Amino acid sequence: MAIKSEWVRYGDQLGYFAIPERAAKSLPGVVVIQEVWGVNNNIEDVTRRIAASGYAALAPDLFAVDGQRPEALSKERVSEAVAFSASLPQVARFDPAAREAELAKLPEKERTRISESFAKMFSIPAALPTLVAPLKSAVHYLRSERAETQGCKVGCVGFCMGGGLSALLACEEPGLSGAAMFYGSAPPQDKIAGISCPVIAFYGANDQRVNAGIEPFENAMRNTGKSFEHHIYKDANHSFFNDDGAVYNVDAARDSFSRLLAFFVKNLAG
Repeated sequence: MAIKSEWVRYGDQLGYFAIPERAAKSLPGVVVIQEVWGVNNNIEDVTRRIAASGYAALAPDLFAVDGQRPEALSKERVSEAVAFSASLPQVARFDPAAREAELAKLPEKERTRISESFAKMFSIPAALPTLVAPLKSAVHYLRSERAETQGCKVGCVGFCMGGGLSALLACEEPGLSGAAMFYGSAPPQDKIAGISCPVIAFYGANDQRVNAGIEPFENAMRNTGKSFEHHIYKDANHSFFNDDGAVYNVDAARDSFSRLLAFFVKNLAG
């Protein structure tokens, strides 16, 4: 299928937009929410895959400020940091002390560049609530401003940091028709009452840090009569869907993507 993709500006926001080139009718929209690594090659590819499944997909660049990324978060600098992270043992990727020990082995200029990029990227999850506003702008853009999606249903899907943001967006955006989370943290308990759309979530069984939040999230959703479906994949790690990463799990990725598309057909295209 021919997919048209481009970077677009909407207001002061920047995003990667993809749509089937020959679609002859309006399409539901999907907001694709980045990992901590930003809208990189992997997120662009996922956005095109979702578009190829019959949707208009938009990945907001949450690193961009008025359409521009800070130097430390440029695509080249982030790619350098991702490559360094991928070279580390699994345990060191999520252990700041172990990561710093490995960084110390690098030449000074390279170490400085990567350290600056890490500092910028890893400060972002602490400010997740501030990123809901640009995500709401993306929903509004698809639902009200793009001719291809105007008046159609809009859902979202997020990965890692974006998984948690997907849940937060569902808490605060009443116009959302469905939210999907890949290994994302559960939203605060006091925000769950704001969710008005179905939620589906996918987790790796080895991801104990994130998985600790599943049961209380599920209980809160059930107790308030909300729709929550989740799947935990045996032997899968955090980031199992990222096929550029060292822990990609093809079985978990295949099954979760098929369930994601079924969820979108039911809640966005129906």
